[in-house]
Amino acid sequence: MLSYLHAFHAGNFADIQKHSALVLAMRMMQSKPSAIACFDTHAGSASYDLDSERALKTREAASGVQRVWPFRAHLGSDDWQAMLDELASGEGANGQLQQYPGSPRWLCRYLRQQDSLTAFELHPAEGDTLARWAAGRSGIRVLQEDGLKGLLRHLPPRQPRLLVLIDPSYEVKSDYEEVAQTLSRAWQKCRHGVYLIWYPILAGRPDERLKSAISEGAVRKVLCNEITLDQPPERGMSGSGMLVVNPPWGFDGRLAAMMQAISDDECLGITSTVEWLVPE
Repeated sequence: MLSYLHAFHAGNFADIQKHSALVLAMRMMQSKPSAIACFDTHAGSASYDLDSERALKTREAASGVQRVWPFRAHLGSDDWQAMLDELASGEGANGQLQQYPGSPRWLCRYLRQQDSLTAFELHPAEGDTLARWAAGRSGIRVLQEDGLKGLLRHLPPRQPRLLVLIDPSYEVKSDYEEVAQTLSRAWQKCRHGVYLIWYPILAGRPDERLKSAISEGAVRKVLCNEITLDQPPERGMSGSGMLVVNPPWGFDGRLAAMMQAISDDECLGITSTVEWLVPE
């Protein structure tokens, strides 16, 4: 959707969950030396200014990453340290974060020489910003086209392994069905790939259409992590969900521990569940 700009939502609680799962999957896959082809279907910008007019209009980072950052002394696991090391580069003189990394930058941080990243962004201005950031960075290409269609066109990759992030805005209701259809077709092309699908939890639970379509299809081994705000706003998201197809062994326990670590009311104030949507 060309009207959507993630700058209004960067660093919110959903980003924390999404990027925690993404970085954890990437790092766990890298326990093996074989190359990974990474695809980001709705890449947005590489970095977001949390002091920008757009970010300050919604102030979603204030109830997201800006609450996690002061809580960082309580996040002692190696999995959280991998997140905090990257976040630290955006800390300002006042001790608050002024920059938040978008998903291409999270992936870029852990990209090895043998890995690659293909980032899709349909929005012209966002795509131009992303392309300028990627220029000169080895192993990264930016394509200004529909990410769901582009993903299918580039599968299977030449590398032996695959990591995909799919996270549209879902402002268009048909996105739920289109994501489910794209996942099914992608899985048929590359059944061993690790696919991460993000979705918002909204009133009326439109995400159930996505989960039902996937659970009734052929895709197997789908893990579901949902976080819900203990004190949700009157409007907007009350929670955030991640579906992970073919998660690395032990991923479920480690992601559950990461979400539990930030569930305290002094941090995000969330309730998290991790369970299998579709077993192996």
